[in-house]
Amino acid sequence: MSITELLLELVLMPIVAFVIGLFMVLMMRRIGARLQRRVGPPVFQPLYDIVKLYGKRTQVSHGLMHDIGIVMAVGGYVAAETLLPMPGMNGIAEKGGLIALLYVIMIPSLGLALGVGQCANPNGSIGISRALTAMLAYDIPFVIVIFGVAWHFGTTNLVEIIALQQAGGIATWGAVEMPLLAIAGLFGMQAMLGKQPFEIYVAPAEIATGPMVEMGGKYLGGLFVMQCFQLYTAAVLYVTLFLGGGENWLFFLIKIFAVVAIPMSIAFLFPRYRTEDLVGLLWKWPVMAALIGVALVM
Repeated sequence: MSITELLLELVLMPIVAFVIGLFMVLMMRRIGARLQRRVGPPVFQPLYDIVKLYGKRTQVSHGLMHDIGIVMAVGGYVAAETLLPMPGMNGIAEKGGLIALLYVIMIPSLGLALGVGQCANPNGSIGISRALTAMLAYDIPFVIVIFGVAWHFGTTNLVEIIALQQAGGIATWGAVEMPLLAIAGLFGMQAMLGKQPFEIYVAPAEIATGPMVEMGGKYLGGLFVMQCFQLYTAAVLYVTLFLGGGENWLFFLIKIFAVVAIPMSIAFLFPRYRTEDLVGLLWKWPVMAALIGVALVM
């Protein structure tokens, strides 16, 4: 691959991820509306929200760290997209791998903590404290799952993991050969997204949306953009590890939308956990399933 082709892929991959993420946000809102017997938003509502927020004249900054934090929150996911293979584009996935990706997807939470920390709003501080606690909770089973998958396939290269799964068809998919790791990974993915019942750090009725309480204008718009990337990143990572990646764009889109839709459909039916319940849950069943899954793999 030439330098020009590589640079083109590095530009296109985040753009494609953002567009797909917009439709994932729309799907998530439509699912919630149907389950709650509401009409739901129009097709372009997520895009309208972002344009509206970036178009506001009032842009309140709480200082340099506040600005840097938002850049880190969005930039971390933009960097992650270049490490996640998609049909026809691998970016720098062959040079990075699971370990690099694991570190990169931690950057947004740390950036958000950095930005909100300068706002001095107690609700924001409580929200970030909960967000970092949740990250610590889901990172434990998630790291065990990553270790098990890497051990099973004998590599941390995502391109090679996809190739190994596609070579033998559905029978060699990670979800078929490592069902316990796939279940633990699904729990970890749901917690990573911070949606029901794991939305402890947003909790609108309790801490007024937590980290977003002091965000407005382009700053809140940046968090909306981050959400689009977040949904896409979690879905593609799960599909890459357990569902054979994307043989083509049709199957790729079906898989990633299904991975987001199924847990979201279940999630809207459950109330929000308390912080200690979330940690206890994630350190109990997913960790137990992941450890048993690793033992079976080894």
